[in-house]
Amino acid sequence: MSESPPPTTSLGKRERDGADDEEMGNEGPNMEESDDDVGPMPMPAEGVVKKKRKVLPHERLFLDHLPSADRYSKSFMHRDALNFVTVSKKDFIITSSVDGHVKLWAKQAEGIEFVKHYRAHLSPIVTVSISADGAMFASIAEDGSCKVFDVVNFGSSRSSPTISPLADKRLNERYDKHVKIRLFAKGLLLGPPPRRSFISLGSANSSTIRIYDGRGDGRPMDTIDKLHRAPVHIIQFSPRYNCVVSADEAGFVEYWKPAEPWDPPKNVPGMWEFKASTDLYHFKKNKQIPTSLTLSPNSSHFVTISLPSRHINVFNFLTGKLTRTYDESLTAIQEMQQAGTAIYKVDDMEFGRRLAVERELEKDERAWRTMNAVWDESGNFVIYPTLLGIKVVNVVTNRVARLLGKDETGRWLNLSLYQGAPAKKGFSTIAMAASTNPLLQSKEVRDPTLFCTAYKRPRFYMFTRGEPEDNKAAGDRDVFNEKPTREEQTVAIANEPKAQAGLPTTATIHTTMGDMSFKLFPEHAPKAVENFAGLAKRGYYDGVIFHRVIKKFMIQTGDPLGDGTGGESVWGREFEDEFTPALRHDRPYTLSMANAGPNTNGSQFFITTTVTPWLDNKHTIFGRAITGLEVVHAIENVRVSKVDKPFDDIKIVNVDVA
Repeated sequence: MSESPPPTTSLGKRERDGADDEEMGNEGPNMEESDDDVGPMPMPAEGVVKKKRKVLPHERLFLDHLPSADRYSKSFMHRDALNFVTVSKKDFIITSSVDGHVKLWAKQAEGIEFVKHYRAHLSPIVTVSISADGAMFASIAEDGSCKVFDVVNFGSSRSSPTISPLADKRLNERYDKHVKIRLFAKGLLLGPPPRRSFISLGSANSSTIRIYDGRGDGRPMDTIDKLHRAPVHIIQFSPRYNCVVSADEAGFVEYWKPAEPWDPPKNVPGMWEFKASTDLYHFKKNKQIPTSLTLSPNSSHFVTISLPSRHINVFNFLTGKLTRTYDESLTAIQEMQQAGTAIYKVDDMEFGRRLAVERELEKDERAWRTMNAVWDESGNFVIYPTLLGIKVVNVVTNRVARLLGKDETGRWLNLSLYQGAPAKKGFSTIAMAASTNPLLQSKEVRDPTLFCTAYKRPRFYMFTRGEPEDNKAAGDRDVFNEKPTREEQTVAIANEPKAQAGLPTTATIHTTMGDMSFKLFPEHAPKAVENFAGLAKRGYYDGVIFHRVIKKFMIQTGDPLGDGTGGESVWGREFEDEFTPALRHDRPYTLSMANAGPNTNGSQFFITTTVTPWLDNKHTIFGRAITGLEVVHAIENVRVSKVDKPFDDIKIVNVDVA
């Protein structure tokens, strides 16, 4: 083992000395540390050549094949909180929830289409896995039951999935009859010739690994009882090296071939010979447990997430050396937030809310263990969820290339990346995309999509290259694809608010920069809607300017004085707030009343341009923009003074309500 562990670096903090990483050439990304020195420095000594900043060739091309939108474009529902989302190479997406349900979705040219819903288990699903070719999928539940699905037939025939006899067995009843199994290891692997899909399973109360034929009779083909001494919870397979990587609850990581005598691969060029020369003891030495392990597409590296340190570690597969460590601990994040060096500065109130969620998540081991890191198909970028959002990290240049979902309210956990082109008949690679061959260039463009779950959310989310407002015809981005139960329908009907007769339900604000149309909510905020409509019909808002514009927050208007100190309601007095759980500041383009404190509403209102949850129960929501979203952003991006007032007046021409 190495004499000392490599230095830990936090994204957002600069470290001048990097680990000596192995040159990979065509075998994978070169992660040699190459940051420039910062600030005034002494003149270098003669003959010393300054190290140049490391550059990833064709980085822009790689990034063009990754999602780039700040906000998710669509979300779909399960009946309970989702824990896993899996992308198959067969252009299918498989989602599972804690209540034992599995859904299959087909990737379309744009978006996805629902295919099949299956009640796979009667107890919570604890782990899932998919074969290397994407043809088989397995789910394992808390009660020890395992279901194996034929993904291709599942999708193409639209009939019930093919389930092996193993699905009807409860492994804990057979092998651990008196002990409830908490967690099974993942591992639905495509083995060496003869090409049979086999399942490797380990239980939470035993270090034994049992191997089954995924299409067999449910009886174990082999049993491995001397490889680990603690329960095995991670198993991953590298088809390139015909090697399995497994990790146990004690922090040990092992390499082994999927055949007797289960020894590490031999005669592999560049593969470590003695484990002591690797960093595979890193977790045990630092009292960490890897909770996620993902191999890069060509198996040159693998990335892990560990507890309780919250470190993201990148290892060289052949040498077993630790090449990158990113510190996502709460201590590091708080320090960067206070110092202003974080990759994204969050509002203090929102940061406090996110910290509270993190501390709650730390207590929920089942949810935490669903968090993972994934690679892009080039193996140059690692994507993983954090408190600030989903980071896309260039492991060659050691930089955060993108931060997805930073303004959303969800705490992202489980990720799966799709980088294909579903309308194509053939297979395309990054090299093909970069080719000058006109036949390849004529192929349809890709639709890179990142699928993810969020903590305690009954939805999964899709990040693409388009913002939600780019596709106006697609409707609301949160799709309600689940029918409410009869009990929920009864409660909803009984508690459904009634709109007052005569109050408008739509409004259009005509401005000097364009028109914005809104859906109003008289059933939830009758006084706010009545006030807004009454003032609009009087012409009260005609000629009023947008006096306060804050980028990535909101645009405010409604004050005839134009400085934020004036305006009165249609009744000539302040009126009370109207709050409801049905309306939250959980999305941009929310129309709300401005105020100077509780129950001080007048004529001023604002339109949010991002998610603003700290405004809930402080400002009355009475509408949402449905068209003219580009006008909202055009106003948001104008030049403003130090007091957030636009240099050039943007005026309301008039307001129509209906």
